[in-house]
Amino acid sequence: MLHLRQRAASSVPFDAHGLATTIAWGRPCAALGQLLAIIVAVDWLQVALPVAPLLAGVLVLALATPFAFWRLRHGRPVGEVEAVGHVAFDLLLLGWALYFTGGASNPFITLLLVPVALSAAALSARGTATVVALAAAVYATLIVRYVPLPDMPMHGGNGFRLHLTGMAINFSIAVLLLAVFINRMTGSLRAQRDATQRLRERLLRDEGILAIATQAAEAAHELNTPLSTLRTLLPELQSGRDDDTALHDDVRLMVGEVERCRDILRNMVDYGRQQLSNVARTSTLGEYVDANVERFRLLCPEAEVMVRVATPEQAVEVQPGLEHALLNLMQNAFDASARNASRSVTLEVDVREGHVEFVIGDRGDGFDEHADGMPVASSKAHGLGMGLALARSTIERLRGDLETHRAADGTRITVRLPLSDGIAG
Repeated sequence: MLHLRQRAASSVPFDAHGLATTIAWGRPCAALGQLLAIIVAVDWLQVALPVAPLLAGVLVLALATPFAFWRLRHGRPVGEVEAVGHVAFDLLLLGWALYFTGGASNPFITLLLVPVALSAAALSARGTATVVALAAAVYATLIVRYVPLPDMPMHGGNGFRLHLTGMAINFSIAVLLLAVFINRMTGSLRAQRDATQRLRERLLRDEGILAIATQAAEAAHELNTPLSTLRTLLPELQSGRDDDTALHDDVRLMVGEVERCRDILRNMVDYGRQQLSNVARTSTLGEYVDANVERFRLLCPEAEVMVRVATPEQAVEVQPGLEHALLNLMQNAFDASARNASRSVTLEVDVREGHVEFVIGDRGDGFDEHADGMPVASSKAHGLGMGLALARSTIERLRGDLETHRAADGTRITVRLPLSDGIAG
């Protein structure tokens, strides 16, 4: 079913879940790196390492990788406590490998700083402090308890050059990891900043629309009294003038216009009540489209509407507000076509990739667009320039998107709304 609710900012921050994702992708790389290091040290450098416990650590790290990916794709989002658990697990496995390869004298000991740096970028102060304390404990333990590397003197000879080579490799790995992940963090922060800017612009636009809506509500309340007075007094103009056909016709027309104004005010009140009640309407997509097209034809009987619904049997549950936005867009499309001596309005409805798409087309000349694809001003002689802005605000509030596209034969406006997972159909 189609659920149209308020959309939040659509950014993915580098938080606890992002840290767990980074760790999940880093584990196979770490396991492969440790395995290659063992092979090089044992087969090429002929260093007598305790291979069995080192391979056991690599195996545990490799087995933890598919579990991490499974966890990321199922269940609730990863919280900070769980993210700290992932970091602690990897720190302990790194400490395990360093314990059997010289402890704190191993040039790769500074790799303990990488989880600390990533945690500082993603976790709260408490979570980061926990990781720092654990890393410090592992480092302190490796100073006093470790398995010494055989034939690795720290001063002079090939052993010292090998130590320097290890430090260079360790530096390269640390720099690469920090550069990649800090760049990713920077990109995430940039995306959050852009999303915040878009949200700020949307709030400013919605504040303006709310001000207009408030004034419209006040006007509706104030207009109701004089309209009721006119409705009462107009028939009295005909008193004593039964033979004045022209007057009767004029009064009948005026009464009809007054009733039309009152109907518009009643519709405004009903629409406001629907918005406050937030009661969704359930039907099939075909029935919903037919009802909206029928209403549009009543308002614009001269319009030639071409409708295509790809999946009319699709069940939908639509929140109040969408039908008014679609009706507004269809009226704008008819006005645009009329300026080119056309009466054509097209409406194509389809379901694609979990979204319902309404494509409204006209035969007009288009409009001057703003940077976000919206017109900068109304192109109608008596237009206020608020139709598209109001429709877009409504659709965004319903978690949808509105896009405009200039075609060779007119303009296409696409309204895209999400289908709720698991209950569509």
